[in-house]
Amino acid sequence: MSASITLAKGRDKSVRRRHPWIFSRGIDSVKGEPELGETVDVYANNGQWLAKAAYSPNSQIRARVWTFTKQNIDKAFFVSRIKSAILIREAFIEQGGLTGYRLIAAESDSMPGVTIDKYQDYLVCQFLSAGSEFHKQNIVDALIECFPECTVYERSDVAVRKKEGLQETTGVLHGNAPTEPIIIEENGIKIQVDILSGHKTGFYLDQRDSRLQSMKYVKGKQVLNCFSYTGGFGLYAQKGGAERVINIDVSQPALDIAKQNSEINGFAPKQAVFLNADVFKILREYRDQKTKFDVVIMDPPKMVSSKSNLTSGARGYKDLNMLAMQILKPGGTLLTYSCSGLMESNLFQKIIADAALDAGREVKFVESFTQAQDHIIDSAYPEGLYLKGFAAKVL
Repeated sequence: MSASITLAKGRDKSVRRRHPWIFSRGIDSVKGEPELGETVDVYANNGQWLAKAAYSPNSQIRARVWTFTKQNIDKAFFVSRIKSAILIREAFIEQGGLTGYRLIAAESDSMPGVTIDKYQDYLVCQFLSAGSEFHKQNIVDALIECFPECTVYERSDVAVRKKEGLQETTGVLHGNAPTEPIIIEENGIKIQVDILSGHKTGFYLDQRDSRLQSMKYVKGKQVLNCFSYTGGFGLYAQKGGAERVINIDVSQPALDIAKQNSEINGFAPKQAVFLNADVFKILREYRDQKTKFDVVIMDPPKMVSSKSNLTSGARGYKDLNMLAMQILKPGGTLLTYSCSGLMESNLFQKIIADAALDAGREVKFVESFTQAQDHIIDSAYPEGLYLKGFAAKVL
């Protein structure tokens, strides 16, 4: 008899609405002794079968649902999930000529804890939940069946694995590690991706659409690209005809790749500067020196990781946007983003409004942004919507 969990009375509503998370406080009892990541049947308090889920005894999210129908969780199951993900994306991948895109967006693709990005012939995976770790080989085998020509590389070097009772790990799961830079292309721009040691899986694919939209604001302008990483927004600014782009990041290896990215696209060397500096400090220096820009791009790393640091994260966003406004010329453009899922769009807009008051500037929102199309959002999992941004004119 397989292991199972029974939900507490009245705690089955979210599961019936097909939300994939079951929290520890919502469980009445556990039958059997399921191991870390093992598949368990989920029952309502009245004994009705509801779902199959991966059990995680160390996490507040005690179980993550694989399926709401009775089926085996095996290689064939994951092949089906992957093929469904391809079907959803194939039209805009082909239309955009994308050689780098998100293939699996975790819960939004009904594969909780699994993120897979495809860069040319490399599938870069993050297995961040106990269930995904338990079924790792099934998932890898399914990927090989769907993409026989691809290398499968793991980048599960993420701290959240500790909450699931897992160690961080990286390495080749199938095929061979790259021996030369992987270069993807999006919207006619070539971008070098470091899957071995770059951020996340190597690149921020979720900002693809925002990068494209940013081009309309940069022609002939002086652009400051904060938290530039390997140049993303800066490359689009160069292509969009910016007079000068200053890319700022604290990582010299990232800046080195950013410079190489500029070179492989054939952009004029004098058009871009690559500055190793702390963004908070350099913004204050620019303000004190009365240095002004036409466009400031503010795309910081995730600043809110839990509800407990929402307030401190909000202060960080406010400080950054206030400083950005203080160094913008009248009529200048602020392109500002938050990738913190707990930072809702209306709260982020309010923070920018508060920053404008502190900066003594008037701000007009002219455009809003969200994550690229391949970062899909399941209707039962609103948490899948995490990226938000605004274009604002600063008067």
